[in-house]
Amino acid sequence: MNQNELTITTERIDDIVLLLEVMKQMGLPEIVDQQLGRHWAQQGLSWGWTVAIWLAHVVSQGDHRKVTVREWVGQVQTTLGQVTGQTIQETDFTDDRLGLVLKHLSNQGKWEQLEQSLGQRLVRVYQLKGSTVRVDATTVSGYHEGSADSLWQYGHSKDDPSLKQVKAMMATLDPMGLPLAVDVVSGECADDPLYVPIIKRVLACLGELGLLFVGDSKMSALATRAYVQHKQQTYLVPLAMVGDTASDLSEWLSRAPQKLTEVYDTTGTLIATGYELSRQCSAAVDEQPINWTERVLVVHSEAHAETLNRQLAERLKAAQTALFALTPARGRGKRQFTDQAELMTAATAVLKRYQVNGLLDFTFEQQIETSSHAIGRGRGAANRPQQVVERVRFQMTAVTPNEPALTKLRQSLGWRPFVTTAALDHLSFADAVRLYRQEFSIERGFARLKGAPLSIAPVFVKRDDQILGLTRLLSLALRLLTLIEFVVRRALHDSQQQLLGLHLENPRKATVTPTTERLLRAFDNVTLTIIHLPDRLIVHLPPLTPLQTRILALLGLSTDVYLALARQIPFSAFLSSES
Repeated sequence: MNQNELTITTERIDDIVLLLEVMKQMGLPEIVDQQLGRHWAQQGLSWGWTVAIWLAHVVSQGDHRKVTVREWVGQVQTTLGQVTGQTIQETDFTDDRLGLVLKHLSNQGKWEQLEQSLGQRLVRVYQLKGSTVRVDATTVSGYHEGSADSLWQYGHSKDDPSLKQVKAMMATLDPMGLPLAVDVVSGECADDPLYVPIIKRVLACLGELGLLFVGDSKMSALATRAYVQHKQQTYLVPLAMVGDTASDLSEWLSRAPQKLTEVYDTTGTLIATGYELSRQCSAAVDEQPINWTERVLVVHSEAHAETLNRQLAERLKAAQTALFALTPARGRGKRQFTDQAELMTAATAVLKRYQVNGLLDFTFEQQIETSSHAIGRGRGAANRPQQVVERVRFQMTAVTPNEPALTKLRQSLGWRPFVTTAALDHLSFADAVRLYRQEFSIERGFARLKGAPLSIAPVFVKRDDQILGLTRLLSLALRLLTLIEFVVRRALHDSQQQLLGLHLENPRKATVTPTTERLLRAFDNVTLTIIHLPDRLIVHLPPLTPLQTRILALLGLSTDVYLALARQIPFSAFLSSES
């Protein structure tokens, strides 16, 4: 810069300072550096600070692409250097260098140690006292080719079954939904064998007994329950309706008491009724037989029963229509069944498609139409021999409900069996029902991972190690989002206060449950202005608003993390960077 020139630089710092300060509290840069290490010939920023700054970009900008990071760093380079205390160069965030970060994060051993160290620090520093761990899986679909040994494979998906996918298994700590462990596997993998490995990692992280593992019916496999019992932990899962469970449920319902336990939510609304019994279980873990007793909670939800009854009625009606459509009237292009076995096969396929096997009875009849025509040529057809032709077709005559089967089925709708090894004095029937219904805590994490602000899909990397590393990087961002939200909500709860001003559409609206997204949005348009004079710098940062000051205080941060930026920028730093 010419000594007589005056230049003005502005940096939109917004929530970047807050995010980096929270990551410093988490100890994230140091933990990443400890586990990823540093090659003796490595130059530039450490991997720990590279990851932290990249995460700040992901959360602040809602963009995980590598290609956008370098330009963004150049726009806030002064602020990043001041907050981190590091020398920041744009070349620290080239596409190749960020690719190396993902490659390091894809290393299974390094990742497990990183997760364990981070989890232990968060539990200790933030005094997290949850004892319930939720485990579940989700899928991420994408337009990727994927070879036979790639992570991208076809599998069961609620997103788009026509696309290949990868599967992410996650364990989170209640009540905040903080991720403790994340596994990424190929899209075709079944969920069942994924539970034990991730539970092992949670136990290594928390290192304590008495945890309650909660999962969906795919976690109810006997081998998984046996492992949890073997490790002296407890579980709460709904039983999958496979194997003997359907007949067991029928037998349990026949033993239902007249008076059922009622379960109410926090508003006093009845949400379920039911009762419990116990049963003996046995299995082998590492070739060692174990035996234990588990409580069986037989739970009925009237709302769920109504939904299932409505769906059943819709399926019955659709199946009835489809059965009659098998035998249309004769006409051009109208297929006619002339073989009884073929009609039976088609009708059975209809019942299976609409899941109404044994619930509908149907009858059909054989219809024979005869016609004759003269044989040979010439006039006088009436005097020539006649040939009689028979045309056979089958006609569906009636489709009726199987009332005994439907009555039996309707009696079981809305009932679901759960099993738990938690002691009754620690987890009552009602508490178990209410606890399981709080699965939104882990589902919300999946929603953030797959939607705003992390938006893992679409995935712009192709190699397996990059996909694996990126998913793990975004799981660190999910931890950051979850932790900010939890800390603020806990502080509001402890002080019995509310936070006002987060809702732009209603400035007077107060809340005790703010989301991280709204908290960060409160820092929009915070701009650092630097005026370069020939012999000095003039740095201006607008005063923080009362809302911004309050949010920082709730996070245990001083306003100085922002205000100090206007006092700490050395003039020499600009001279050296411009030379």
